[in-house]
Amino acid sequence: MNQLDPSVINSINGGNARGQSTAGEMRENFMTLLVAQLRNQDPLNPMDNAEMTSQLAQINTVSGIEQLNETMTGINDQIDASRFMQATALIGKAVLVPGERVLVGEGETTPMGMEFGRNVDSVKVSIVDGSGQVVRELDLGRMNAGMHSIAWDGKLADGTQAPNGAYRFRVDAVAEGRSVSVKSFNYAQVLAVSQGHPDGPRLDLGGIFEPVRLEDIRQVI
Repeated sequence: MNQLDPSVINSINGGNARGQSTAGEMRENFMTLLVAQLRNQDPLNPMDNAEMTSQLAQINTVSGIEQLNETMTGINDQIDASRFMQATALIGKAVLVPGERVLVGEGETTPMGMEFGRNVDSVKVSIVDGSGQVVRELDLGRMNAGMHSIAWDGKLADGTQAPNGAYRFRVDAVAEGRSVSVKSFNYAQVLAVSQGHPDGPRLDLGGIFEPVRLEDIRQVI
C-alpha cells in the first residue's frame, strides 16, 4: 500500500495506544484509513485490491467473533438465571442426595436410596451405629437396575427400637457371584440456595450436610 503522512495514521490510531480497541473501533479505524489511502494514493501505483480485501476480511472476522462472544455470554447468563430459579423451587423440599446417613427420631427414620448400573441377584443393607457396629441387616433380594428408595423400620437386630440419632448404611450387591458397585443416597431437606459458584447454584441442606449441586439430586420426595 502507499504510505500516508504519519500524522494521518496517528490521528486514526491515537486511541489504540491503550491496546483495548473493540472490533467495532478497529473496523471504523480501518475504514477511515482506507478512505484516506484512496484519496492519497498515487494514480500510477494504485492500491492492491487483494491486500485491501484481505485486511477487510480480517476485521470482519474479529468483529464476528466479538459478537459471537457477546451472544454466548448472554445465553450463559440466561441459563444461569434459569438454573437458579429452578433451584429455588426446591426450597423446603425433601431430596435424596449422595450420602450414607440415615436418621432416627421419635420412632421415624429417613429414607435411603441406592442406584445400580445393572440388575442384581441380591442386595443387603447394613445399618451401622456411631461406634461402627452393625445394628441391623436388611436382605432385599433381587433388584433391577436403576434408582430405588427404601425405608428402615427403625428396629435393631433384637427387635427393640433404635435410639434417636444418626446412623450410616452400607449397601452390598451381588450379580452372577460378583460384587456390584452401588451409589448410595441419603435424605436431606433443602433450606436455601446460593449462587455465584463456577458450576451453578448450591443447595444448602443444613449444617449436617455439605451444599450440593442441582445435578447431585437423584430424587425429590
